[in-house]
Amino acid sequence: MKNKQRKATKYLFWFLLFFLASFFYFSPIFAAEKKDNAINPAGASLLLDWKKFLLSYPDYDEQKLDFDGDGYGDDFEIGKGYSPFDAKAKKITESDTDSDGLSDYFEIKLKTDPLNPDSDGDGYKDGAEFDLAFNPSSSSSKRLERRIEINLKKQELTYFVSGLAWRAFTVSTGKTSMPTPTGNFKILNKIPKAWSATYKLWMPYWLGLGRFGIHELPIWPSGYREGENHLGKPVSHGCIRLGVGPAKYIFDRVDVNTLVIIK
Repeated sequence: MKNKQRKATKYLFWFLLFFLASFFYFSPIFAAEKKDNAINPAGASLLLDWKKFLLSYPDYDEQKLDFDGDGYGDDFEIGKGYSPFDAKAKKITESDTDSDGLSDYFEIKLKTDPLNPDSDGDGYKDGAEFDLAFNPSSSSSKRLERRIEINLKKQELTYFVSGLAWRAFTVSTGKTSMPTPTGNFKILNKIPKAWSATYKLWMPYWLGLGRFGIHELPIWPSGYREGENHLGKPVSHGCIRLGVGPAKYIFDRVDVNTLVIIK
């Protein structure tokens, strides 16, 4: 009886030893896998878009399932956040296989041709069209839906086209004593160079939202540019300040009545 107990104890010991060894061996692998998925969140969400993309790309060999012929399946590459069109190991958000200004991520989202820089054959590159809110896979002159979202915590303005986050810029919003209002707003007016009667300075590329707005770093009559070192910090009197360059970019691409969400 004692021999059986000793043998059972011995087996239990070796089982526990094997379990612990396996746990410590495989845990780093699982952790690395989890981390890889965490830094590539677009991967899983893109798989469904990828299936839809295949239906719009008749020349694709569905049996091959390796678009760029690099030996890795397309689903696997997308799941890891890599481009299925580029044989080089490039992230899908960074790869632009046909050099048209649209990353391969957007090619899948918009169902444009990743190997043709001008999907609709109208003489304009896909990236240039989408940047101006035109559909790169259609010759229609109708503008796509646009909106602006401002994240006060991140001090960041994101420009959306057709529901997709297209460009993001650092901003400076209202200081604690004069916070920027939150909520949904619409652009009420556009003024290339607005004058603030309250603070006696110029506010280039003004997008009015009511008693406050979005504008370029303000300029005093002396020519001094206000807040050049304060982007990324909430120091304004309630307005949303953009840097030189980004302010004009946004001003040129949105219209009166464009939705602005501040949160």
